[in-house]
Amino acid sequence: MRTAVIIPAFNEVDALPAVLADLATHVPDHYVIVVDDGSTDGTYLAAVDGGATCLRLPFNLGIGGALRLGFRHAVREGFDRAYQFDADGQHDATQVAALLTALDDADMVIGSRFVDDGGYQVGRSRGVAMALLRQLVGAISGQRFTDTSSGFRAFRRPVLEFFATEYPMEYMESVEALVLAVRHGFTVHEVPVTMRDRSAGTASNRNLRLAYHFVRLLIVLVAGGPGGRPRRTHGARRADTTP
Repeated sequence: MRTAVIIPAFNEVDALPAVLADLATHVPDHYVIVVDDGSTDGTYLAAVDGGATCLRLPFNLGIGGALRLGFRHAVREGFDRAYQFDADGQHDATQVAALLTALDDADMVIGSRFVDDGGYQVGRSRGVAMALLRQLVGAISGQRFTDTSSGFRAFRRPVLEFFATEYPMEYMESVEALVLAVRHGFTVHEVPVTMRDRSAGTASNRNLRLAYHFVRLLIVLVAGGPGGRPRRTHGARRADTTP
């Protein structure tokens, strides 16, 4: 199976070389797509120097827009599957095999930081927000997910085709995309993974901005609701609705 890795990157010149080297060491046969999301530093050159195919956006669209472009490229180039990988060094290439193995029995796989107790740690306020999202997503989807915001995910081609046009563009899009996938009949599983702390760059932690996007996301999820019959997408597996 032809496998691609999609890396959205915005001003990640400091961390990206090590990320690409990590992938080259552990998954050298995977095709690397870096989406330069309007960076103003040397991200594009770092991607090219690291052997990746680099798609450039003229201005910053955010992770959702960058991923949608990456999905389109993977579909156009005929890849059977792909996975999302962060440019900031948090994801570990040794964990890719766990995602791809689980993809044999699912359409989409999430690498969860929280399946196993005592793993990845987050601050109190962030933990409360994540717990609320887990409960809301569980109520809407009929499934239990431990890490709704994880950006370490793998996708079979039917999901790539779907997300190439339908992937959410707004901030905190990962939660919205998870609900969208379940509602459209795709099977989504989780596997435990380990993640590192960010190696470079700056996390988005402006409280007012995060609060706005969190409220927006809650409204979107609640407004979508659990009603309606999921649309079956060609090639998708039947969703597992076991809580």
